[in-house]
Amino acid sequence: MRRKLVWIDQKRFRGFGCSECGWRFNPRGAPTGASFDEMMHNFELQRNKEFTLHICADYPRAKSTRSENSE
Repeated sequence: MRRKLVWIDQKRFRGFGCSECGWRFNPRGAPTGASFDEMMHNFELQRNKEFTLHICADYPRAKSTRSENSE
């Protein structure tokens, strides 16, 4: 199956991650740019680059617990 960048909304994490493994995007510092649009663009570039370069085998998915699934 082809991996996709997905939105994850859980009790302890809200953000982007991989559909096929445990990789999650954790931005480095505050967004940079001269305008909001530039900051969003830079954020998306960083997110997409890190997603593309990650190796799913390096991020095994944690076994989900019953409480995580109910949130």
